[in-house]
Amino acid sequence: MKFQPILLLFLFFAESLFSTPIYTLKSPDKKIEIQIEIADKISYSVYKEKRLVLDKSAIAIITNNNLVFGDQPKVIKSSTREITENIASPLYKYPSFKTAYNELNIKFKGGYGIHYRAYNQGISYRFYSELKKPIEIRNEIAEFNFDKNYRSFRAYTTGKKDKYAMAFQNLYTESLLTNADSGSIAFLPVTIDYGQGLKMTILESDLEAYPGMFIKSVGNSTSLKAEFAPYPKNMRFTAGRQQMFVNERENLIAKTNGTRTFPWRILAITSNDTEMPVNDLVYALASPSRISDNAWIKGGLAAWEWWNDWGISNTNFKAGINMKTYQHYIDFAHENNIQYVVLDEGWYDPKSGDMLTVIPELDIAELVKYAKDKNVDLFLWTVFNVLDKQLDEACSKYASMGIKGFKVDFLDRDDQTAVEMVYRIAHATAKHKLMLDLHGMYKPTGLNRTFPNIINFESVFGMEEVKWSKIEKDMMKYDVTLPFIRMMAGPIDYTPGAMRNANKNDFRDIYYDPMSQGTRCHQLALYVVHDSPFTMLADNPTSYRKEIACTKFITSIPNTNIDETKILQGELGEFIVTARRKQSDWFIGGITNWNSRDIVLDFSFLPEGNFQSTLFKDGANAEKKASDYAIENMVVNNKTTLKIHVAPGGGFAIRLKKII
Repeated sequence: MKFQPILLLFLFFAESLFSTPIYTLKSPDKKIEIQIEIADKISYSVYKEKRLVLDKSAIAIITNNNLVFGDQPKVIKSSTREITENIASPLYKYPSFKTAYNELNIKFKGGYGIHYRAYNQGISYRFYSELKKPIEIRNEIAEFNFDKNYRSFRAYTTGKKDKYAMAFQNLYTESLLTNADSGSIAFLPVTIDYGQGLKMTILESDLEAYPGMFIKSVGNSTSLKAEFAPYPKNMRFTAGRQQMFVNERENLIAKTNGTRTFPWRILAITSNDTEMPVNDLVYALASPSRISDNAWIKGGLAAWEWWNDWGISNTNFKAGINMKTYQHYIDFAHENNIQYVVLDEGWYDPKSGDMLTVIPELDIAELVKYAKDKNVDLFLWTVFNVLDKQLDEACSKYASMGIKGFKVDFLDRDDQTAVEMVYRIAHATAKHKLMLDLHGMYKPTGLNRTFPNIINFESVFGMEEVKWSKIEKDMMKYDVTLPFIRMMAGPIDYTPGAMRNANKNDFRDIYYDPMSQGTRCHQLALYVVHDSPFTMLADNPTSYRKEIACTKFITSIPNTNIDETKILQGELGEFIVTARRKQSDWFIGGITNWNSRDIVLDFSFLPEGNFQSTLFKDGANAEKKASDYAIENMVVNNKTTLKIHVAPGGGFAIRLKKII
């Protein structure tokens, strides 16, 4: 990390007694500028190449006794610095990356201050406090004011009885700022579209001991504001899974130490949609790793039984939650060099709320031994609060057996106590060298940097939704929206891999025998498009064995230890083409919405030399029969261009192997 004094901060004072101090901070490339005004309150504006992207917006924190960080602020001192960081990023889009920013630190009378940072990829700010006694936070003020009625993309809460309680999974609603659902709150990320490619996405990072941010409209104006889940007062439990819910909330959002830093508020600013999936601000602003040794943390592919409803066939035993079924999944994983098998809900009785007692039909120790002999490892599903209640015992018991990690589900909130539970679980599992795949979880906030044993997050409207959703739930549009918005926050556990595929007319929601919307090649391409260090093969072994060409192709695509990631083409809500490199081999995936299109692929990004290309593309009849595909083999180099026709809801996937 490099620190240098800079002269990028200017404090302007008019000669009048009524002058207002304005601090200006610019990004290293000078294209982004923050103007901070210190008057009776603290507000800031943001410009991209002199275009206003955020109009003057107030920020503040209201503590107990109505002490307000930001009310009649008095500056004690300010300082600036220029910083360049080289950030190690295991299981990320690349093994490491370099980032640079200019930082302004303003300290105010009253024991608080604000850090502002200007990056080439956007801006961020965070409050900090230096008070001796613990404090209660009544509210945090974060305004987002816009000069015009721009389009916004928001995923709204689905919580009905409690708007703060839901799985952070919904389709994106596209609307003008003034036409949005003013009675609902949206969870982050939220994207604003200014036209001509320029977009701003609201995110947060380093969320610790504090509730997550929601976004709400201000009437029918062009303004947005933050909202936070109030602190839980008491809890209740459901009978089905002993899942914990908030029964009653307090009139405050946080109880915390008086000396601390607060979460980073991020405005990621992009000039082209292809910049969005590779924006690194959430990861870069998170606290560095608290795990000294990462060698035991390994991502990979996982065979999984829940989506396909334990749906194997042509066996001499009845499929279900029993030893023979899981041995069958382990055998399939072994045959295809799949690293993991996940045991989802049912290996312990969820009604008991006791994950230390396994159902009589299973012997976990024997399954671990069976899997080890075949070079396969196991993950166990559980509920967040069930694991938290038995945390040390469960970690010790299952780590000593050889279990490699937990798939933890149904947090379904992001108030302060929920966030603290996640940190508790992350710390305890890391101590026992156990990995985590977090489901029913709020959006990523950089926690996978702080605890790299968290190898994936759900918080996505993923493949499970087709088991119970009608065709009106447009998964194809969502599939080409989420990489641009949701993946800016972090990786996703979408669970692709359906071998039963349907076009718009033929799709049906069948819980026990599910199918995907869109084509087979759309499913294959998702393994390249998604940032997903722990990725399911959602369909059943019987189907994969019948479709061996597709299965072998899926298992050849690396989802971890990626050396390079590029977005070659794309437009939010329309299509995306992603390329990833591992060593000398490249993998390319492209998907579209329900519109067919011709994509001209330019291979000029390749280094010198020839590559053997294997292309899986939509077949000539894919528009009618979505499972139809074709395979083409050819030699390409960096002078090659290739036109690929993509069917409605279609896609393509390519492996490029360097010819030595």
